[in-house]
Amino acid sequence: MRVGEEVRHVLAAVFARHEFRDPILAEAEITVTEVRIGPDLKRATAFIARLGRSDVADLIPALKRATPYLRGQMAKAMKLRMVPDLSFQPDTALDYAMKINRLMHQPTVARDLGKADSGEADET
Repeated sequence: MRVGEEVRHVLAAVFARHEFRDPILAEAEITVTEVRIGPDLKRATAFIARLGRSDVADLIPALKRATPYLRGQMAKAMKLRMVPDLSFQPDTALDYAMKINRLMHQPTVARDLGKADSGEADET
C-alpha cells in the first residue's frame, strides 16, 4: 500500500472514532478523500469533505490545532521513520462536478448539445 493511502486510512479511522477534545471535531463527520505525500515523505496534504455539507473549510483551524494529536495517532499506526507534517485542504472536486452537472442540464446547454449531436449525425 502506498504511503498516502495508508495515511488516509489512519486519518479516516481516527475521524470515525470521534475521540477529539475539540467539540467541533468530536461532532463533525469528516471524510478523507485523498492524501498527497511530498516526494521526500516529509509533508502530507489531506483533502477532506463533509458529505452533504459545504462548510468543510470551517474545520481547517480546528484540524490545525489537532495536528499534533493526529500525527501521534499516525506514528502509532504506521511504521515510518518520520511521520509527515500534516496540512488539510477542503476537497472541492465533488462540488465542481455537481456544478458542471447542473450546467449540463440547463435548457440552453441541452439545446446546444442537441444541435451539436444532430450536426455531427448529418455530416457522417
